[in-house]
Amino acid sequence: MAQPPQLRIPGPTPVPERVQRAMAAPMINHRGPEFRALLPELEAGLRWAFQTENDMLIFPASGTGGLESAVANVVSPGERVLAVTIGAFGDRFADLAEAFGADVARLTLPWGEAADPEDLDALLSREPDIATVLITHNETSTGVTNPLQSLAEVVTRHHRLLVVDGVSSIGSIALPVDQWKVDVAITASQKGWMLPPGVTMLSVSKAAWQRQASARSPRFYFDWDRARKMQSKGMTFTTPAVGILFGLRESLVMMREEGLQAIFQRHLRVAAAFRAAAGALGLRLLASSPDVASPTVTAVYFPEALTGEKSEAVFKTWRELGLVAGEGQGKLSGKIFRIGHLGAVYEPDVVATIEILERGFEAHGHPVTRGAALSAGRRALQSSEPSLVA
Repeated sequence: MAQPPQLRIPGPTPVPERVQRAMAAPMINHRGPEFRALLPELEAGLRWAFQTENDMLIFPASGTGGLESAVANVVSPGERVLAVTIGAFGDRFADLAEAFGADVARLTLPWGEAADPEDLDALLSREPDIATVLITHNETSTGVTNPLQSLAEVVTRHHRLLVVDGVSSIGSIALPVDQWKVDVAITASQKGWMLPPGVTMLSVSKAAWQRQASARSPRFYFDWDRARKMQSKGMTFTTPAVGILFGLRESLVMMREEGLQAIFQRHLRVAAAFRAAAGALGLRLLASSPDVASPTVTAVYFPEALTGEKSEAVFKTWRELGLVAGEGQGKLSGKIFRIGHLGAVYEPDVVATIEILERGFEAHGHPVTRGAALSAGRRALQSSEPSLVA
């Protein structure tokens, strides 16, 4: 029986067999008692994973839909908004706010770098009219994670509303929503939740609800107030993605079995293994330093001789060997490849992926010491200090 390829993109991520079986359950009436029992169970599980007591809202949508719901509900046309952007998805969040008529200031970092809390502090001090700050926690286009705790402390000190794109971080990287005072935190099913795409989940604080009550942007599908009222009755406004929600119930069970801290540590170890393997292959990370390198996505420069159109041949070889890796986005197309390692990714997956990376580079003439990358990766996996292994 043929093995499925190593799907190592930053989402969608592999769906475990347990979750697939759960999603195969017969359909139910989404206005009936079975769904009224399911929905509060999911809300409670998500509060646990988000580490919050805030309200949880669930919509059938992509992660971008979740971001749009936040802008539509807390931002008004003409309002001064700050977008902290370190890559393609930070830019998308800023563009989205502009599409809703916001007056967007951008704190833009070179791709590969994380935001500096001191820069944020200075900008907010200069701009007292900024009411809302949009931050991408984990930027999958660059494999960089922002120092969200420090950034959130700055936003809180300046008494601004904080909206965080946690699409590829929540459930995989520590983001204690209440402890860090995040007003709106957004994620999506196809990332660390080990599910197909199609559901976005977000937490909403009391301050965000107060803002929502006065915000003037148009909203219908993503009307939070209506969503909350409907969920309080055990149903959703529109037809929910019932199958994915069956899967979410099972994936939350799996996550509780492993434990949040264990999940975060596993992601750190896996990321350290891929960074170590890249180093052993003589490759350079896009992340400016190990301190900001993402626990869920590793972005690596191709060797100079394999950039541009030649990178397409490398991707083709990897695919033939059983590895689907992520390509570079925008200005990084043909320059980097990205290894997604969020959700159900374990040591055998790391080993298989590194072996194929090595074989693919060797096939295209990149000098490789056979087994060196795998040895480096295994050493990192066994390290008790995963965050210190680069």
